[in-house]
Amino acid sequence: MYRSHPLAASLRSIRHRPYSRCLLYGCLVLFSVYLLYNFTPSLFDPYSSDLAEVYVPADNTPAEIWAERAKSVKLAFLHGYHGYERYAQPHDEIYPMSNNYRDNFNGWGVTMYDSLDTMLLMGLEDEYNRAIPFIEKTEFSLPEDKYAPFFETVIRYLGGLLSAYALRKDELLLRRADELAEKLDYVFQTPSGFPLFGVNPNGNVVGPEIGILAEMASLQLEYTTLAKFTGKKRWWDRANTVMQALEKANLHKTGGMFPYAHLSVGAQADSTHEYLLKQYLLTAKTDKASLIMYLRATTHIITNLLFLSPKRHLLYVTDTVLSTEEHRARPSHIFEHLSCFLPGLLALGAHTLPLDDLASLGINLEDLGNESIFGYAGKGYKLLAGYNLKTLHMWAAEGLAQTCWLSYADMPTGLGPDEMLVYAQGDTRWGETLDGFKDGGGYPWMDAITKWKGSGARGAPPGVGDKTPVIYTETERLRGSGRARDYTIKKPGYLLRPETLESLYLLWRITGNSKWRDRGWKIFESIERHTKTSTGYASLKSVEVLPAVKDDDMPSYFLAETLKYLYLMFIDRDPIPLDQWVFNTEAHPLPIFEWTQAEKDAFHIY
Repeated sequence: MYRSHPLAASLRSIRHRPYSRCLLYGCLVLFSVYLLYNFTPSLFDPYSSDLAEVYVPADNTPAEIWAERAKSVKLAFLHGYHGYERYAQPHDEIYPMSNNYRDNFNGWGVTMYDSLDTMLLMGLEDEYNRAIPFIEKTEFSLPEDKYAPFFETVIRYLGGLLSAYALRKDELLLRRADELAEKLDYVFQTPSGFPLFGVNPNGNVVGPEIGILAEMASLQLEYTTLAKFTGKKRWWDRANTVMQALEKANLHKTGGMFPYAHLSVGAQADSTHEYLLKQYLLTAKTDKASLIMYLRATTHIITNLLFLSPKRHLLYVTDTVLSTEEHRARPSHIFEHLSCFLPGLLALGAHTLPLDDLASLGINLEDLGNESIFGYAGKGYKLLAGYNLKTLHMWAAEGLAQTCWLSYADMPTGLGPDEMLVYAQGDTRWGETLDGFKDGGGYPWMDAITKWKGSGARGAPPGVGDKTPVIYTETERLRGSGRARDYTIKKPGYLLRPETLESLYLLWRITGNSKWRDRGWKIFESIERHTKTSTGYASLKSVEVLPAVKDDDMPSYFLAETLKYLYLMFIDRDPIPLDQWVFNTEAHPLPIFEWTQAEKDAFHIY
């Protein structure tokens, strides 16, 4: 019966034709892969909870090597901090080449305050104990013509005090944090409740009521934590007023992002969007308004601010300016180092939120982007509604982190520039290239091939997966003849910034993939090789030139953030679990907490 079937005849004829046999065997292989994919999908899913370890490469570096690397970071911190103690304390920051100091953040010793929790995490008791007497006698006063920049004072001084208190429970730290907040409180005397730019502790304030977004709306974590630690409702009210104002903002043309005309996750806007997710986490996932604002913001970012470079398909995020003559905002295609915090934030959201089951939280993504509210800008919500949102956010996180890493690996110094201008071909958003990848899928046989080639994501869309660095020769750089990178450098300086390392750290902790950790070590080696001075570490004027030319500058965030993230990346013990702590935008860890019923009643939290 079977031998008379037409298919059987075809198979018999194929036995005598080599080309046809190859075609048949190829089809059988693809069909087998298809069956495996459909009936054992976890084998192809890097985010499957059952078999995630299948696609997480083993860390072949012995534990003792990582311990030595963590020790190297600790020694780097000691080198920089001891230089500060010798030549700059109690002033703000050291000039690491001229061995002088500057008072650029109030003159109260910002490097000291910024470094407190790093010292505690590294077990540096002597340095911590030497700092405490200076902390105790700080007056928090300024000359009449000087003003403390509110935002920087909150994230560096107040955040540093609160984090150190959370780790050590030294009442002096909490008392000083409360006193500092009192000195700054004049800044809230505005009709909106948003803080002004600057304040003198004598009561004078300066700045427009509507100023830079990040400086107006990045205080929730610190003030909520201060309210919890002190039991004072007034500090909660300061944070809550800002959150309520953001929730009521008219976002009709921006699809859920802040502010209206200039949409960005870089300078002047970054921490505003960062604090939406982190406020939700800090309050033990009870502040649903913050979560909704985070979902709206990230949906608009993914559908409108992410682009691909034309050659290497580098995924990058840029800012856009809304045109009154166009439905869509015009992208600048500038990619800032400051924006490299975003992959870590997206990964953190994917790790901590049920993005693949928002219904469990009573949230419908399409309803959040109702076109009657957001008009044309609401179309992105419909675009993403058919996708596995957790997978999509992780794709964006990994693709962006890969580009941030390449901006370092492409340079002869191994360190990344402050700004790049990415070459663009048209205005196609990354979200518009995702068709065919709904629910994390794609074509099964391509998924398998992609996985076998080690891209790290099942059926991943363009922009996701490892890329090869491109280092130009000196001749190519001088002549401008290099074309393989897909971008030109707009601001070539390296300012010892932490954002890329922050994202590498979070991706390492969340995915367990050792490549992120390995890349962190390569960056640290470059920092040691090119930025170290006899008394600290210095920014670079250009990442493109060897030998590197140093700039006489060591910002306090280098000790507070850059070295902290490196240290936490290299130690095996995790002292700051992501389900128990939240980092403020200056990398100061604050503990996640829940309100007691008595606190809810006292603070009027309903």
